[in-house]
Amino acid sequence: MIFLISYISSVVLINYAFSTAPHLDIIWSAWGGLVFVLRDMVQTRFGHGAIVAMLAALVLSYVTSDPSIALASATAFAVSECIDWLVFSITKRPLHDRLWISSALSIPLDTFIFFGMIDAFTPGVILTAMGSKFAGVTAVWLIMAWRLRKQAVAG
Repeated sequence: MIFLISYISSVVLINYAFSTAPHLDIIWSAWGGLVFVLRDMVQTRFGHGAIVAMLAALVLSYVTSDPSIALASATAFAVSECIDWLVFSITKRPLHDRLWISSALSIPLDTFIFFGMIDAFTPGVILTAMGSKFAGVTAVWLIMAWRLRKQAVAG
């Protein structure tokens, strides 16, 4: 439940942050890495119910943030969630691999769509956003792979 609350809160807060202090876009773009990790944890625990969490976060974002930020966030999330759904539905690889494959496909699209729609498409923002997202997802992948190997050795 902590991942679910953290995910929804982070989406709302990051959209609010972009709305109220857009000049700090590099800081907010780094925070985006956490959102992707939390989304993966929600997806792992709730499956396709993660879409309900995303919708709740986007409705709250629309109420608390600039509507153009909320729209950009909704559009980027919709694309990345569709990619997640496809990867999780089609791929039969272990969970940690599906998380990384999904992220490798969705992170660039999510990043380009969101920052393109809010006119913050600068090299620094794009590199920071993609770097933080890939770092977070890779850390989760490594932890999950390590746990899997540890269980295989113990079992």
